[in-house]
Amino acid sequence: MMHVWTWVVVVGLVCAVALTALPDRAPIAEGGPVARVLVIAHRGARSVAPENTLAAARRAAELGADGWELDVQLTKDGELVLMHDDVLTRTTNAREAFPERAPWRVADFTREEIQTLDAGSWFGREDPFGTIRSGEVRAEEAQAFGGERVPTLRDALLASSELDLFVNIELKGTPFAPLSSAGREMVEKVVSLVRELGMAERVIISSFDHERIRYLGEIAPEIPGALLVLSLPPDPVGYVRGYGAEAINPQVSAYDREKARLLHEAGYGVYLWTVNDPRDLARFAAEPYVSGIITDWPQRLRPLVAGR
Repeated sequence: MMHVWTWVVVVGLVCAVALTALPDRAPIAEGGPVARVLVIAHRGARSVAPENTLAAARRAAELGADGWELDVQLTKDGELVLMHDDVLTRTTNAREAFPERAPWRVADFTREEIQTLDAGSWFGREDPFGTIRSGEVRAEEAQAFGGERVPTLRDALLASSELDLFVNIELKGTPFAPLSSAGREMVEKVVSLVRELGMAERVIISSFDHERIRYLGEIAPEIPGALLVLSLPPDPVGYVRGYGAEAINPQVSAYDREKARLLHEAGYGVYLWTVNDPRDLARFAAEPYVSGIITDWPQRLRPLVAGR
């Protein structure tokens, strides 16, 4: 997902399928105001655990999230792994482990090589959200993240099922580009895995590359797709329908209540990313046409939506 840092959901577009109870799947929208905004942990509960790891998924579940958003990329040998950046160096020790392999792009490493890396120590070292300094994450807990591995998508889906979380899978790609062979391969591999594990009712697939979502709808209409966007189009309903998606995931600054109402009444989900400011969390938790909120702070959002 882009950093907003800049999913969800653009998903990451982060987006997630609207489920009123898990694991049963409910409609994305039902016409009236949303009964309860879904709490979606961005890359897992990444304010208190290293992002895109199973540790972050576990913390999301412990903090009461309904689901989590994760980012998927293809390795050199065509395996699906969780990684937001195109390069491995921000969240792993790839530079130290493979000093001769600059620029350390995900696509230049095999799954086996990537899974030798430490994807957790950086969190304790950098304290990216200040939660170690504040005491929300204990020092010994942060130290225990050392040695956390980069999960495969299979690892993440199996863990999500065990934790009773739904999953927003963001396919990393280039927006507004023709569908590439790599993009087609990624969609096909994700679809194959979701079908193999019987998890079509527990996932939604999102991307800034909307052609991938169109292709998803063609080959796997049973798996919902979402369009990650930086701004809502003039005709949001027509746009979502045109790509065969079931939801749209705008960044929080692009939210428009009237467009969200039109989408909701047409049966499409609206999932906002990445909502972290306490005032925004309170505001959008009460919005009648927001289906879900992707946030780095599920522990702050959960109490705000509990009464809806």
